[in-house]
Amino acid sequence: MTGHEGDTERTFAALPPAHGRGFARTWWGQAWLRALEDTALDSGQVKTGRALARAGAVGAVSVRPGRITAVVQDRDRTGHRADVLLAELSDGQWDRLLDMAVERAGHVAALLDREMPPHLVEDAASEGIELLPGLGDLEPECDCGAWDHCGHTAALCYQMARLLDQDPFVLLLMRGRGEQALLDDLQARSSAVPAMEAPEPEGVAAAEAYAAGDILPPLPEPAEPPEEPGLPPSLDTEASPGPGVDPVAVRHLAARTAVEAHRLLAEAIRQPSEGHACITELPLGQDAVRLAVAAPERVLTERLAAGSGRTPQSLADATEAWGLGGADALSVLEEEWEPSGGALARARAALDAAWDEDERPEFTADGNRWTVVGTPAQVRLGRDGRWWPYREEHGRWTPAGPTALDPATALASAELASAERTG
Repeated sequence: MTGHEGDTERTFAALPPAHGRGFARTWWGQAWLRALEDTALDSGQVKTGRALARAGAVGAVSVRPGRITAVVQDRDRTGHRADVLLAELSDGQWDRLLDMAVERAGHVAALLDREMPPHLVEDAASEGIELLPGLGDLEPECDCGAWDHCGHTAALCYQMARLLDQDPFVLLLMRGRGEQALLDDLQARSSAVPAMEAPEPEGVAAAEAYAAGDILPPLPEPAEPPEEPGLPPSLDTEASPGPGVDPVAVRHLAARTAVEAHRLLAEAIRQPSEGHACITELPLGQDAVRLAVAAPERVLTERLAAGSGRTPQSLADATEAWGLGGADALSVLEEEWEPSGGALARARAALDAAWDEDERPEFTADGNRWTVVGTPAQVRLGRDGRWWPYREEHGRWTPAGPTALDPATALASAELASAERTG
């Protein structure tokens, strides 16, 4: 290992929670988990470890020859150092394993693609070299005092399965050799193999392939978008935030960005041949409302209100409007305008046609707002010709429901909302 001392330890940052996904998708990652689940005497501890790992309770993972280490937090945030040990291969076993890898060029290529070649594992096993852990090979050590696998070591094993999915060299490091040392050794052994007569290359002549370009098969159908937006990385670390960094705001912005990216991806995949409307930058006041719609923490909504020049109450009304119809609904809440000409004529015609003459309520008009006399109900005309219901609450008018094509439907929503409030 001379010259590769820095190659004998790797540290992986804490992974985000694993909501809605399995811990091992590759066959070698699943083999790692079988070694845990078939060995642990207490299945309840295995379930506890799986829940802790899924919740993102495993900190940074350090991988060294023969050992992995991490701090795992209980549900009460108490941290425990957990270690899992796996026996290293001997020098003789490594020599035989590397000779087998050199014999098949596909083995080296697969490793470089971060895949574990099944034939390499099978050939090694036939020589008595077990790359993947088996029953009883994963030995636990934890400062909680458990003598068998506890929830902390089980959580570390589940997190390790996710790391193995990404890079099988992590397993080889546990078995005793770092990635660069392995690659250098493989290159040296490949150079020492006598050169063989190169076979006649196979393939298709470039001119022939170009001539057949117009008969190539069509492109495959676009892939379906993921069902849910991705999860932003966890910010629950021991490090203190830098000056001017608000972790609550950063976490919320990252989550909203993931939601918007998922929406745009879904639109692009499902409507590839249609043009997309340009995304216009929202004014500060409207963007604050958009972010406040899904803001879970009260302190964040208070900051959004202050930053956009609103009171907390006006921001609450604005977010309610935004949830009913986005920027259009927000404009109806905050903008009063005077219909004129054709717009006013169409509005009055809609009001006259919505009820029989003897059932038509009495309105007072104020710009684009028609209030029913003696009631806490109101309808507002949007600039697109649609009608929005409003109710009076504590001396202010608030949205009472989604938009409607005619004023009678909108007014019914406003009256129903008012009745529910008073009932």
